[in-house]
Amino acid sequence: MNAIWRNSTWILLGGSLILAVSLGTRHGFGLFLPPMSAEFGWGREVFAFAIALQNLIWGIAQPVTGALADRFGVARAVLLGGVLYAVGLLLMAGADSPVSLSLSAGFLIGLGLSGTSFSVILGAVGRAVPAEKRSMAMGIASAAGSFGQFAMLPGTLGLIGWLGWSSALLALGLLVALIMPLALMLRSGPPAPVTGPQQTLIEALREAVSHSGFRLLALGFFVCGFQVVFIGIHLPAYLVDKQLPAMAGTTVLALVGLFNIVGTYTAGWLGGCYSKPKLLTALYLMRAVVISAFFFAPLTLWTAYAFGIAMGLLWLSTVPLTNGTVATLFGVRNLSMLGGIVFLFHQIGSFFGGWLGGWVYDTTGSYDLVWQISIALSLMAAALNWPIREQPVERVRLAAGTA
Repeated sequence: MNAIWRNSTWILLGGSLILAVSLGTRHGFGLFLPPMSAEFGWGREVFAFAIALQNLIWGIAQPVTGALADRFGVARAVLLGGVLYAVGLLLMAGADSPVSLSLSAGFLIGLGLSGTSFSVILGAVGRAVPAEKRSMAMGIASAAGSFGQFAMLPGTLGLIGWLGWSSALLALGLLVALIMPLALMLRSGPPAPVTGPQQTLIEALREAVSHSGFRLLALGFFVCGFQVVFIGIHLPAYLVDKQLPAMAGTTVLALVGLFNIVGTYTAGWLGGCYSKPKLLTALYLMRAVVISAFFFAPLTLWTAYAFGIAMGLLWLSTVPLTNGTVATLFGVRNLSMLGGIVFLFHQIGSFFGGWLGGWVYDTTGSYDLVWQISIALSLMAAALNWPIREQPVERVRLAAGTA
């Protein structure tokens, strides 16, 4: 028992560090929009499209990466993802055209993120801990990603100011390369339980896709992706447009990261006590209230900071609840793959949130329409998650009965 506990702790620590580096770097990409666009004379849509493509590639690759991690080991998937992520950052530092930016920041970093982010890491964590501790452990790992955002956003802004945007990306590439040795911490993960009948990948996919709760969960996660990427990419520029100082956007996003540590940990803890789909409904309703208050109230530096705090509490709180629901419904054997499929919908939403923000701004000179869409989508996600029943499928119930 002590050996299992030590192994689980080691996996949780390694996964948390990887998420902190991977997501902390990724959340700072919006800071590169103004200097790169200004140097090359691009409209905001060029950079926004590259980051939107990154999220789409990330989502498309995620089920495949998750399936490889489930079958051949998480460490290998993370190692490959770390290599692609670091190379993508190094090439992004030399990007001087929309095509080279899309290939580096979009394609390569998107592939890298599929191996170094939530679905793969939380799949390893979910298999390493007992079922009653799973939601909490996922909340801790997700909170580590939020801490990375809080810690690295000011550092990224400082690097840009000190070295310029290109050298700052080179420095971030070296930092992301640390993911490769950290992947070794995930090598000793215990295999998933093999009680009950075993599924092929096709059988697991068929079972999940035919489940109404899985479909509703995926559609609701689309909204989360739309909102977080739109805000992450465009909020700094939006605040500058509203005559707030340039540092305001960085501070707000750092506050999002700081308070998301509390939000994700709390969501993970609550998910072990209450219905996770009902908690997701409440989270999306609260997002609708927070975004509405920010958009319709007079904007000041302090209301922007209040938005960062409130949105931070709700930012990635959806992640442990969503992945925890997938684990409850279908078990942990194919958790990385099934979580990756749900995450694909998150990333489709991310693509539209990132790209649509730039397109609407370049077309209308304002982000107002996208803020309004975000509010409506929050209400839609709340309605989608409400009817989900958090009950294991028959196969999982039978396996638990024979374990």
